[in-house]
Amino acid sequence: MGNPSIVRFIMVGLLVVFMTGCSILGGSGRKEKLAYVERPAEGLYNAGMDQMEKNDLAKAKLYFQEVERQHPFSKWSRRSMLMTAYANYLSADYEEAVSTAQRFISLHPGNESTPYAYYLVAMSYYDQIYDVGRDQATTLNAEAALQQVVRRYPESDYARDARLKLELTHDHLAGKEMSIGRYYLKQSQQLGAIGRFKTVVRDYDTTSHVEEAMHRLVESYVSLGIIEEAKLVGSVLGYNYPGSEWYADSYKLLEDFGINLDDEVKRAKDPGYFRRLRERLF
Repeated sequence: MGNPSIVRFIMVGLLVVFMTGCSILGGSGRKEKLAYVERPAEGLYNAGMDQMEKNDLAKAKLYFQEVERQHPFSKWSRRSMLMTAYANYLSADYEEAVSTAQRFISLHPGNESTPYAYYLVAMSYYDQIYDVGRDQATTLNAEAALQQVVRRYPESDYARDARLKLELTHDHLAGKEMSIGRYYLKQSQQLGAIGRFKTVVRDYDTTSHVEEAMHRLVESYVSLGIIEEAKLVGSVLGYNYPGSEWYADSYKLLEDFGINLDDEVKRAKDPGYFRRLRERLF
């Protein structure tokens, strides 16, 4: 009768194939598909939605993909493509979610659901944003995708949500710049640090990192002996954030050089002085 272990292995394999439909070899592994039985597009789509409600995302995707396979030019195929992207997003298969949503955008650029496809791409990147200590390539992708939503559909609910998420995205990117800048400062690489801190003030001026970035610039200039530039940055910090603890630190630092930053802030000649000074410094 042969080796019992081998027989058991074959029987289990056959059972798996029977339960999941048929399998075909993909480019780098096995890709499941439903056994081909011609069915109406709407019926397949509804079957996929039923599986979504049961939270069986893998099976839902099979039904949606079957709609595309059997009825590629129907309205149900378009809906199924987007639902496949959404199911991939829910199952944290972000690469496939982005790929499918972008395929929808490419094939149906004027469809009423295209704004959602752009939003789904953005959310797929956004949900992968890691802590500031990691590589921020995904954060940059999220920023670009969120900005696409805002730029293309500025009055939509998707754009309103994208604007909120851009704030956190910018905070992450600014945090990364600050982390690198602090490292450079500790390594006495002031010029590298100055570039990073200026980027935060210039490009991420609505984030929580701006006050510290200005203070670190004061520190960097002082350590290089460029006291006049440190004084100017400190005065901009004091004008914009007079109650900040970072301004207090800059005040104490420059006080050792006989500079009273409060006096510098009061010395502004006109209301636009600090705006112009900020533009020049950063």
